[in-house]
Amino acid sequence: MVGGLEAELLDLLAVFIIAATVGVGVAKVGRVPYTIALLLAGLAASVLGVELGIDLTHDVILLVLLPPLLFEGAATTDLERFRRNLAPILALAVPGLLVSIVVLGYVGQVAFGFPLLVALLFAAMILPTDPVSVLALFEELGAPERLATLVEGESLINDGVGVVVFSTLLALVYESGGDGTITFSAALVGEVGLGIVVASLGGAAVGLVAGYVVYRVMVNLNEHMTEIVLTAILAYGSFLVAEHYLGVSGVIATVVSGLFIGNRGAEYAMSPQTKLSIFNAWDTAAFVVNTFIFVAIGTTTPVEQLVAHGRLIAIAIVLVVGVRALAVYPIVGLVNRLRPVDVPLDYQHVMVWGGLHASIPIALVLGLETLPSGAPFPHREALRAMVFGVAGFSLVVQGLTMGTLLDRLDVVTRSAEAELYELLVGRARAVDSALESAEALRAAGQLSEATYEEFTAEYERETADLQAAIHELLEEYPDLRREEVLAGERQVLRREKAAISDAARSGLVADDVAEDLIQEVDLKLDRVRGGERTVGARREAYEEFWRARAAEFGIEAAEMDE
Repeated sequence: MVGGLEAELLDLLAVFIIAATVGVGVAKVGRVPYTIALLLAGLAASVLGVELGIDLTHDVILLVLLPPLLFEGAATTDLERFRRNLAPILALAVPGLLVSIVVLGYVGQVAFGFPLLVALLFAAMILPTDPVSVLALFEELGAPERLATLVEGESLINDGVGVVVFSTLLALVYESGGDGTITFSAALVGEVGLGIVVASLGGAAVGLVAGYVVYRVMVNLNEHMTEIVLTAILAYGSFLVAEHYLGVSGVIATVVSGLFIGNRGAEYAMSPQTKLSIFNAWDTAAFVVNTFIFVAIGTTTPVEQLVAHGRLIAIAIVLVVGVRALAVYPIVGLVNRLRPVDVPLDYQHVMVWGGLHASIPIALVLGLETLPSGAPFPHREALRAMVFGVAGFSLVVQGLTMGTLLDRLDVVTRSAEAELYELLVGRARAVDSALESAEALRAAGQLSEATYEEFTAEYERETADLQAAIHELLEEYPDLRREEVLAGERQVLRREKAAISDAARSGLVADDVAEDLIQEVDLKLDRVRGGERTVGARREAYEEFWRARAAEFGIEAAEMDE
């Protein structure tokens, strides 16, 4: 016989498998993003009266569901593009989010009829953006990489900031006894603000240290299964250490560790096979967690509640989109005036409409069960219905109309030749990885010499064909060649910088000499990042730097030339 707990787990597994199967089927047949399909599957489960049979607590949501979503999003973010767009990303994700929460909270206090703290808590839950579906659509439609970086980068930061603010407000709700009334004073605001800063910076420090430790271990490994386990330990371990042992932000710790291992770790500590295995594993983990979240919200929030709170949901949708617009246009406009980043108005329109709200808000609202006293959380059903309603609108309506918006704004810029180039390069990398794997199998005695030579000959022929096709494409389209040169130079220069730092740490060069050498590399990187250089300009940057250094020692330019 199956016990009570085992029966509940089997029911949960059955619901999960059925809903995931239905969701994936709908996505394939209807050609919609899988998150939208999962949302529809969750709604179907709700209509059929299916229940999960297991309680989801705040700790389970934060400890089990959030880390893989955050880590996967951070690890797949290109840090170089992120850095180049850091000003608008930070402006929107920190002050923009905080101002938006305050505005929606105070307006919502009247519009929703909630106490101020509860209205602010709703704002902190719903306003952080979650671009899972819209980024998939960006990739499909060929939207500019910079636009995708702006949307994804903002989401990555404001997820962390939003959860810190949410946790702070939740503690205040608990302190108020659940009635949500509190008198804000300068001292309280300062205390809350200081707490947010400490939690954020502390989480960043934990994530950086944890990421570096795992990176150093991975440098000396070439076992992709072991390294997958290490990244899982990093994602969950950084969260636990930060949140439960040090009292700082576990969300930000996970994000920073993901950024570190997904960029520096992927570049210097992972073989091609390891990269493929790790990123595929985390992509699968994110899919599983998203599936679970959408099924959970669908089965734990009956459709009757959505209908019962329809007026609140409609008001919330209008206010969330309105507050999003009030944040994006003025803040990006100000950043454009202060710094030459030039985020076009068309991009701003997409950033407003593409600010989807899904996994993170749903995960947070599922954790609102009871107060410490055991009483139900105030306005729990209304909050769940509102979060689910806004998430459903953003995914279904905003997500499915994004393609039309991009077409009308004419910001879909990836050409057919650029798509072909990506396809050829991707295949070439896969072939290189196959050759490395064949060599490793031969060295381990798992592949005979005859079979190895057969594999090698076949893949080398394909490599030659691919390289010829890439060369012909680059010759025909000079812009593609320029982009390839700039991307290659960025990678080479980052490796130069890392080698100088390693030489300084090992004592091969003095610290002051290392600083000079790093300054030279930084000069080159700045020009490359601005898109102002080609390979032919490397000597110019080199000479400019060393002439300046020679002048410090009284050496004339003519003597340098000699």
